[in-house]
Amino acid sequence: MLFIRSFIFVSLHVITIVLFSLLGVLLWPLPFKWRYKVVSQWAILNLWLLAKICDVHYQVEGSENIPDEPCVILCKHQSTWETLALQAVFPPQVWVLKRELLWIPFFGWGLAALNPIAIDRGAGRKALNQVIEQGKDRLSSGCWVVVFPEGTRIPSGQMGRFGVGGTRLAVEAGHSIVPVAHDAGKAWPKHGFIKYPSVIKLVIGAKITTRGKTVVDINKQVYQWMEAQMTQLEGKRPIAAPVKEGKKRG
Repeated sequence: MLFIRSFIFVSLHVITIVLFSLLGVLLWPLPFKWRYKVVSQWAILNLWLLAKICDVHYQVEGSENIPDEPCVILCKHQSTWETLALQAVFPPQVWVLKRELLWIPFFGWGLAALNPIAIDRGAGRKALNQVIEQGKDRLSSGCWVVVFPEGTRIPSGQMGRFGVGGTRLAVEAGHSIVPVAHDAGKAWPKHGFIKYPSVIKLVIGAKITTRGKTVVDINKQVYQWMEAQMTQLEGKRPIAAPVKEGKKRG
């Protein structure tokens, strides 16, 4: 039964990607916030489908911590689910992501319509500078910026090393950071086809001001907060995720 439910959801997930991506292309001449309002409905629709078909629901703790001004979101990366949920929970946002995602037919078109900061993760400092330059522009226009500091999806029970890109952007732009933790990996595992019935909990931390603080100190603060939240959500302290040889995160 889980396989059948997951198959139905994945099929509708793909179909709606195609439809909303084409819609995003048609809406390209419109201002970003108009495009975003329409295209982001895809995420909300898929969260609804996930609940109805796979019995995967979610609860949000800390909604009162979402400030009125745009911030940099540093979010735990454990699943595909959070890329949907963030659009339903937070104001209009753009994401820092690897540019290869934009090359995927249909899916990439939809992403491009949402004005992401697409980087070459192998470019090192050049990619970091791109995050900062484009991130400042997005924040000044009123958009939030989503960064996954672990750089890639990390399985449940583990935490990856934090890159400094998101924190450095917040410091140099003079904007606050909002940390986000969740346990979506139990319902929608990394690279997992089966969606397991459960209630995902998403926790929004209080905003962290960056004025007068160093990138290293803020990154450490966010990491410690994230580790504490994941320990509470998953019932045990996460272990360090193995780092692939030669892999660097900025």
